[in-house]
Amino acid sequence: MGLVSVLTQVAIVIVSACLVASIAFIGPARLLELRKEAIPRLLDAKHLIAVLLVVLVTNGLIRDATQNLSWVFGWNITPLIRQIEGGVVIYIQSLATPLLTAYFSYIYVFGYGFLLIFPFLAYLSLSDQTHFRSLVLAYTLNYGLGLICYLIFIAYGPRNSFGPGLVESLLFDTYPQFQFLTRSVNVPTNVFPSLHTSLSATVALLAFHTRREYPIWLWISIVLAVSVFISTMYLGIHWLLDVIAGIVLAVVSVEGARRYVKTGSFIGRSSTADEPAEARS
Repeated sequence: MGLVSVLTQVAIVIVSACLVASIAFIGPARLLELRKEAIPRLLDAKHLIAVLLVVLVTNGLIRDATQNLSWVFGWNITPLIRQIEGGVVIYIQSLATPLLTAYFSYIYVFGYGFLLIFPFLAYLSLSDQTHFRSLVLAYTLNYGLGLICYLIFIAYGPRNSFGPGLVESLLFDTYPQFQFLTRSVNVPTNVFPSLHTSLSATVALLAFHTRREYPIWLWISIVLAVSVFISTMYLGIHWLLDVIAGIVLAVVSVEGARRYVKTGSFIGRSSTADEPAEARS
């Protein structure tokens, strides 16, 4: 199974999940409104969307170059991470079962993709577009700050650091077809922080701020995000410290995005004090 086949499979699953979630969480009324308002709302956020696209394209174009550049002036923190956290990932993998491996593998690939895509539909469907703009900007900050971290910090994941026998590459050993997908977007030295973690945490944090509009989605996003956190370690891809750093990156990105959308400044005071109580989330 090649890259195109894997991408097709992933796309079908994620699109199907988004359709079901749209009916269950967004609802027919908002979806009907979205049919008329989608283009104007996207145009209102066109500058933020353009910046996100530029960051994503730049990230993809210079991925290999940044790896080479980081070896020039970056800091290889892999030995330090191993010294600090020891065998956390080894212990997590000692609990492995075929059922858990299947669950966390599909969460890492399909659950993560759904978690990233569905909020675009959910927040674009709201009349209050501050949530959609916050989402776009928070993603941009995650990728932008993550790229800077990858330039500064060189870190190999547990499966590349410990090697077979101590930490297994459970995802690729069990589902080798997913190697085509992950190798096209990942570099072995770019694990600190975990972007899987930071983006999943970002979605959960933003879901908290829209809990009145989408109460059930809050709990779904939390379950999926925590599952992604664990999957990155269970599969031997990330360290615990990568996950912690990813959560910190998410908090910084969400807070910065929400402040900027509300005040036009990343360090400006929050405007919630000036909002009507019913408008606060």
